[in-house]
Amino acid sequence: MNKVPALENIPSDVVALADYETHAQARLNDQAWAYFSGGAGDELTLRANRSAWDAHWLNPRVLQPLSHGHTRLDLLGRSWAHPIMLAPVAGQSMAHPDGELGSAYAAAAQGAGIILSTQASIPLEQVAQALVNEPGRGALWFQLYVQHDRAFTQALVQRAEQAGYEALVVTVDAPSSGARDRERRAQFKWPAGMTSANLQGLPARPQHSAPSDALLAGQLSHAPTWSDIAWLQSITRLPILLKGILHEDDARQAAQLDVAGLIVSNHGGRTLDTAIPTAWALPRIAQAVGPDMPLLVDGGIRRGTDVLKAIALGAHAVLIGRPYVHALATAGALGVAHVIRLLRDELEIAMALTGCATLQDITPAVLFQRP
Repeated sequence: MNKVPALENIPSDVVALADYETHAQARLNDQAWAYFSGGAGDELTLRANRSAWDAHWLNPRVLQPLSHGHTRLDLLGRSWAHPIMLAPVAGQSMAHPDGELGSAYAAAAQGAGIILSTQASIPLEQVAQALVNEPGRGALWFQLYVQHDRAFTQALVQRAEQAGYEALVVTVDAPSSGARDRERRAQFKWPAGMTSANLQGLPARPQHSAPSDALLAGQLSHAPTWSDIAWLQSITRLPILLKGILHEDDARQAAQLDVAGLIVSNHGGRTLDTAIPTAWALPRIAQAVGPDMPLLVDGGIRRGTDVLKAIALGAHAVLIGRPYVHALATAGALGVAHVIRLLRDELEIAMALTGCATLQDITPAVLFQRP
């Protein structure tokens, strides 16, 4: 690597992903903490994402052949060392000076994939340059918010292609921001001098005069639709995944457009409160699109057992968000690498204790079905 981030110490009491949360809160100011850890409304979906995984119980098998076990999989033309990926999170420089670069170095060191946010605080080219030639790295994807200006969106897609990103992840569940009460109570605003590095030069949104329906007539008049997905497919050679799918009909429509994959997500509970938790939505989406559609899931994953359950419910891989940001705030790139390693170790333990030598051995049979 052409730069090694400064290494902080991992606190001695951190033995699981959730342990980083308390340390991160002590290091972040109230505004940054509200932004990274808060959700929409009463945060019911935020909490339900976690509890939904806990509601699934495992039904382990014993005396199964486990020699030559591994966590490898093939997805979108690349061999993955394990099914763990870093979700797109905006503004990571609020958590640590290394920002998205620290997370990217950690992902590469642990063979994990990473999805860079459109709203990253470091330019997409800089992150890609640090990783594209790194041996053993995981997938490098770019998360795209379709902008109100098509020419700007097309230029952003071309930048991602030229920089070496291997797929576009289009977030489709946030035509507007959620009602984030915790952020409003903290009076959140972006720190002085920090910008969305990839959105520099974006033309101003056209103004509309609609005092009674300002949101609907203004911002949402430019909200992306299915036709925008078809347009994106026409302008890029990169595979396109849709992030934010919860409804089976949307999954079927996406399959008809021949998208490259789906990410079952409710935006970490940050957009629509009381939207269903992803562990509930996942098996319904998997049934709707069948086993050949690459399917990822995020939301509340904190343990290796959660990863195993996600695969049993139909996912090929998982994304984590808040845990690695908490680790970044606590111990920089070393903390992020530690989180990935902890989760992978726990997955391997869970596989061994349920009698699964490989990811292909993980089926719905590992989940306890109540009579």
